Amino acid sequence: MDLIKRKKYSDLIELFIVIAFLFMIITIYVPSAIWVEEVRVAEDARFNIQTVHDVEYFYKILTDGYEENGLWAMNVVNAVRDSVMADSTYLGERTFELAGESVNVLVPEGYDVEFDTTFGILKTRRDTLIDTIHTVVTFSEEMNRNDTSFVTKKDLPTILIEEGFIADLGFETKQRSEVVSYYDSYMPDSSNFYCPLTREKIAVNLKDEGEVLRVSSPIEGIYSEGRYLLFSFKTRNHGYIEDGSRSWDQ
Repeated sequence: MDLIKRKKYSDLIELFIVIAFLFMIITIYVPSAIWVEEVRVAEDARFNIQTVHDVEYFYKILTDGYEENGLWAMNVVNAVRDSVMADSTYLGERTFELAGESVNVLVPEGYDVEFDTTFGILKTRRDTLIDTIHTVVTFSEEMNRNDTSFVTKKDLPTILIEEGFIADLGFETKQRSEVVSYYDSYMPDSSNFYCPLTREKIAVNLKDEGEVLRVSSPIEGIYSEGRYLLFSFKTRNHGYIEDGSRSWDQ
């Protein structure tokens, strides 16, 4: 009988140890996962706030004023970008119809380039390039003798017409790797105008008779959601951009 009791106690202790171990793992992993989620949501929210601010920036370039209706501003700046893409001479004073309304804009030179770099994510890629290198002989007046040099296929035509050119001795190809930076551009859309967490519209407000723009998160106070019964996801207002200054940089 004692042996049976001891075995039961032993089994209960083992079960308790397993449960305690699992609980310890949960209390370590779950808060960490929630923290990662909070950081990601904050980054996504601030990305949208920045996008709305940049849309207003381009709208002001085109119309010399901000627009409290951010979605309308987005439609205008996107429409102009499409027009410049279709016709590179689409510059200066222009008038077009949008949703039944006449819109007057002043399109500056380089609008498309600034648009693509602003609404673009800087990325890098590694390209493999093949260079053709020619060995040429030219007469050098400075050294008063023939000189052998190496030139790329691109530069060869210039060398061939030089007065001192003597001979092209042949070529060889070389493979090299190069890291290239580029912008992965995107067009702002309506999803950028809402908080990714609450789906409330990002606030656009004008101050000082429309001269100062403030774009801010719609969250007020503390936002909380339950997670796994014992835990909760919590976050505060994700910040604002006012007159070009970002609150999260301060």
